Amino acid sequence: MPTEIKMPALSPTMEEGKLAKWLVKEGDEVVSGDILAEIETDKATMEFEAVDEGVITSITVSEGTEGVKVGTVIATLAGDDEEARETKATAPAKAEPAKTEAPKEESKPVVEEKKAPASSAPSARSAKEGRVVASPLAKRLAAEKGVDLESVTGSGPRGRIIKADVDSAEPGTAKPKAAETAPAPSTAPVAEKAAPVEMAAETRALLDDRVPHAVEKLSGMRKTIARRLSQSMQEAPHIYLTVDVRLDKLLAMRAEVNAALEPRGIKLSVNDLLIKALGRALIDVPECNVTFAGNELIRYQRADISMAVSIPGGLITPIVSDASGKSLSEIATTTKDLIERAQGGKLPPAEYQGGTASISNMGMLGIKQFTAVINPPQSTILAIGAGEKRPWVMDDGALGVATVMSATGSFDHRAIDGADGARLMTAFKGYVENPLGMVA
Repeated sequence: MPTEIKMPALSPTMEEGKLAKWLVKEGDEVVSGDILAEIETDKATMEFEAVDEGVITSITVSEGTEGVKVGTVIATLAGDDEEARETKATAPAKAEPAKTEAPKEESKPVVEEKKAPASSAPSARSAKEGRVVASPLAKRLAAEKGVDLESVTGSGPRGRIIKADVDSAEPGTAKPKAAETAPAPSTAPVAEKAAPVEMAAETRALLDDRVPHAVEKLSGMRKTIARRLSQSMQEAPHIYLTVDVRLDKLLAMRAEVNAALEPRGIKLSVNDLLIKALGRALIDVPECNVTFAGNELIRYQRADISMAVSIPGGLITPIVSDASGKSLSEIATTTKDLIERAQGGKLPPAEYQGGTASISNMGMLGIKQFTAVINPPQSTILAIGAGEKRPWVMDDGALGVATVMSATGSFDHRAIDGADGARLMTAFKGYVENPLGMVA
């Protein structure tokens, strides 16, 4: 009996992915461990291995297909040649219902008859019943404005009339029956789903008339970033706390450490030291090393720091595990390796999903100060600004010039009180201004 090969969940949060490339074809024999395909998740491209042996009898999802849901059958595998031949012989019969079902789903909102012409040209009118194809929102607006939908040319998919078409139509031409539309309760859910699509169409229509532009389809990574950050801002009430931190001692220690590490080919960055400082501060103030989980609060016993790394098309957060316990040289080599593999799209999900707190350093880009959005499900993120020369009151009370940076912590106020956030910022400042405390 043929075995179904399904779209795998390559991470705990993966819901869909892109089938980037097939490495086998129909008729190929495979054994357990063979690489079948490359699957592109929101952050990386990963190889998908076979777990059984047999012959690939059919490939049901072509390479390059985006948005393939986890659990979708992407291919079938037969145990011997006879089963392979049987599967190939029956494949057209299995595929045929899928071809006839799709037109039915597309025509449900518009045509009540089961037999809808699948190959008809895009039009705002149904050839069978002579009814106008328009979104519920467009129908309602047409009734309010007195627009005859039969005289409107649709610009939506398959000639569907959308809100923008009604807005630009001539009012006062509606027939007496135009107000006789479907009951509001049955069309409201459809209107809600159609609204974002119509909004995008209206925006493009406006831009077409005013600004030269190009439309770019969102990548899976950008969709994930948008969804997660929207979730963070909507669900987690953010509280922001800022401290100014003197860097002179840390910079001096870094120079000495790098001189000692040079024979080993290791170079410590300022960001490496800040990761270490945040890790130690989280251990000192465990109230900030937590996750809000509804009726529970998860308290972590180790500081795993996610560092924001910009890559082509988006952002990824590789994790420096046990940042408090690692030596400075270990952190330096770890971050270098993580960044290189992240930029090459080679990080497995386990190395960028998770973490107990995050750090985002835009100081290297010249940004003086900013606030960062919490990386869910974490409750703490530290935003690092640029180090710059500023007037500073020295230890002896005299006014001088020091290298100072601004650091802003964003905290999930559901899990972290302001006083605890302030304690974390104070601890972080203490480690940066007295860096020997990180290595003692």
